[in-house]
Amino acid sequence: MRRATSGAASPTAPSTPRPGRLLPRFLLDILPLLLATALWLYALPRIRFRDIGDYGLLDRFPLAYYAALAVLTCGFVLVVRRADRTPGWPALYSAAMLVALKAPPAVLYDTVRYAWASKHDAVITRLLAEGTVHPRGTLSGGMSAYDQWPGFFSLDAALVRALGVDGAASFANWAPVAFGLLMLPVLVMTYRTFTDDARLVWTGVWIFQLANWVGQDYLSPQGFAYLLHLAVLAVVLRHFVRPGSAGRLAEPDAHEPAAAPAPAGTPRASRAMLVLLLVPLIAAVNASHQLTPVMLCATLLALCLTRRYRNLGLLAVAVGIMLAWDLTMGRVLFLDTLGTLKDSAGDLLANSRAGYAGEPTGPGPELVGTANTLMVLLLAVLTGTAVLLRRRLARSALPLLLAAAAPLPMFAVNDYGGEMLFRVYLFGLPGTAFFAAAALVPASEAARGGRAAMAGRPRHAARVSAVALPLVLVALLAGFLPSYYGKEGMHYAPPAELALTRRAYDRAPDGALILATTGSFPGAYYRYDHYERWFFTEQDVPENLRMLKDPAGYLAAGIPPGRPAYVILTPTQEKAVIGEGYLPPGGFARLRASLKASPRFRVVEETPHGLVLQYVPPPPSRP
Repeated sequence: MRRATSGAASPTAPSTPRPGRLLPRFLLDILPLLLATALWLYALPRIRFRDIGDYGLLDRFPLAYYAALAVLTCGFVLVVRRADRTPGWPALYSAAMLVALKAPPAVLYDTVRYAWASKHDAVITRLLAEGTVHPRGTLSGGMSAYDQWPGFFSLDAALVRALGVDGAASFANWAPVAFGLLMLPVLVMTYRTFTDDARLVWTGVWIFQLANWVGQDYLSPQGFAYLLHLAVLAVVLRHFVRPGSAGRLAEPDAHEPAAAPAPAGTPRASRAMLVLLLVPLIAAVNASHQLTPVMLCATLLALCLTRRYRNLGLLAVAVGIMLAWDLTMGRVLFLDTLGTLKDSAGDLLANSRAGYAGEPTGPGPELVGTANTLMVLLLAVLTGTAVLLRRRLARSALPLLLAAAAPLPMFAVNDYGGEMLFRVYLFGLPGTAFFAAAALVPASEAARGGRAAMAGRPRHAARVSAVALPLVLVALLAGFLPSYYGKEGMHYAPPAELALTRRAYDRAPDGALILATTGSFPGAYYRYDHYERWFFTEQDVPENLRMLKDPAGYLAAGIPPGRPAYVILTPTQEKAVIGEGYLPPGGFARLRASLKASPRFRVVEETPHGLVLQYVPPPPSRP
């Protein structure tokens, strides 16, 4: 039951606007949205994505695009102040900002953005062709895992058939927009559980969007499973409160007035029914991704530390479903992972490293690294500030803090291929964004009542918020753009480059060995079940430096006798291996020139979009 407030109880309670003011207020609310839309539509065809430079799309976006984002930010700051009376406007601005930030590749690109999305398209294509999965099969490059966790790919295969399109590539670039829009109501439900202040709710949603730069919202099992994870968490926080567990939080003076009253407890029988309703969602998470079920169980365990959410039965169900899947469909990879824990468990420094072989190289990647670090620090400062200054809100919203901290123990397990740092950040983001917003949106004067108003604290906090909120939102926007688009040269490849890659695969006989510097290029996994792959720079940097001394000899020594082998080198690979630090600046060009000049390799095709070489085995030695 929500707290009833009376307008007479506070002299600062908002009065009902006169009818004559409704139209001007409506115009003030909608004009920034219309202006931003016009600027965005004007900028869209002027984004020079076919000529991506050192800074990704940052210096290819026209000024009108940045102006559109700035106007949207200003409009949101204006409408969020009245979110309690007109919540529709913050919702509309939040959706508009999401589209403005993430829709340009979906509208403009003529190939799939991001090499891993292209890889997932290949998995879906194979599933459509064969109609089944092979969880006990062995495929090169760890591709067997996709047969062991096929839930997301099965859903996409069904979607391809339902839409009547040729493949998932036709809608892959829209995945970030779709996932983002679906997350909006889930986040609102989560935040409304802990606050009645709509300003705080929508500011938290806005911050979540700007801070979600990790790039896991593409067409991926992680993006899908993360959405389901948030949905399960929202339902648990809203409807799994144990009766009589609120304690002092049930008393009006025990928590901040802006905080929502502790939800009424849900009887055990009702919670048991809700568990049955959550089982399909939890099963879908387990069928789609390896890491997300672990994060979900860790979050449920953290919530059990509170009396309010000590739902051991739900935790047991989630753990049981995870183990049941891991020991059946995912048994092969699960056992392999357990075998590696003896080397990685407890190595906090190694497990928390970023996923680069060396240091990011080049203006774009270096800027991305700096922006990532600064955004994490800013969110940490804001969260810490809210916890210290709004301790009563932190006490009532303690479950969100625990959910934000729950992923941290994963650093003691393994590095998840160099990505654990990003995944811990991502899974802790919903709680972090809420408390970051709490640092910027003080409790309203009406919510605080007369005592605080007489002390002058609300008025002072409102002045600080009026300055801090737009500044922080602009800072987060400035950090999001390089984080998300600063390495776009690695993520977009023109159709001609993709066509060259596919021709190279089609030319190679079944069972051939395909060599490339990295798997981070579109088409790298085309017809992946027909070939072996060797991405030969995805190793320690010292080994790559040794390889550069004699590239042809190094590669020839790794090709099994009698195995046909082809080398594919593309501009996207060059940007990836240099930017991620696998090779030093100029290393890719040296590698390319050396292989092309070597008698051990023959040029099959060479265009501005790539080079294809065929390995020439040495003649058999005479007896």
